[in-house]
Amino acid sequence: MIDARLLPLQRRLMDPPARHLASRGIRADQVTLAGFAIGLLAVMAAALGLVWLALLGLVLNRLADGLDGAIARATQTTDRGAFLDIALDFVFYALFPLGFALADPAQNALSAAVLIASFVGTGSSFLAFSVIAERRGLTADDYPTKGIYYLGGLTEGFETVVLFIAFCLFPTAFPALAYLFAAACFVTMGTRWLMGYRLFAIASQDTA
Repeated sequence: MIDARLLPLQRRLMDPPARHLASRGIRADQVTLAGFAIGLLAVMAAALGLVWLALLGLVLNRLADGLDGAIARATQTTDRGAFLDIALDFVFYALFPLGFALADPAQNALSAAVLIASFVGTGSSFLAFSVIAERRGLTADDYPTKGIYYLGGLTEGFETVVLFIAFCLFPTAFPALAYLFAAACFVTMGTRWLMGYRLFAIASQDTA
């Protein structure tokens, strides 16, 4: 919901260390893959009930997610980098709640399943819209440097990270937090469906 507003601040914070890393020969793809590996360790920590280690891994994963794009802008952006970034982000977002489900299946499994299902809805609507928008030559004014078309919504990256932090700080509240955020995700999914249905109803030579 507020990702676009946070972009200028993110760039001011990320660009100096990104330029330093780029000058040392660190590539954006390397940071993306390292961040994903750290994210997997965070999921394992959550599954073992080590919530503070999970929180540290989450923070480092998100830091890498900001740095890889900044390094790419400081060197050269590539389609491969954009693909890795979005693909691995979506996997991490799905796996992090799974860690808490594994830690306490009796309490968390159902709510985690509902949350992950809502992530599938928001992710699939995001990607489907992006594909058609790209084919029609549309651009997202709020995200001019992104490698793909970014469609906002009620639940975006910032809100998801805040949710994951809350999981780590208040693990016993996981079910309530998961159900609440899942409801917001389903709203986001519905608004994206409606936007795509209306926008793409405009005459086009593309066929289903």
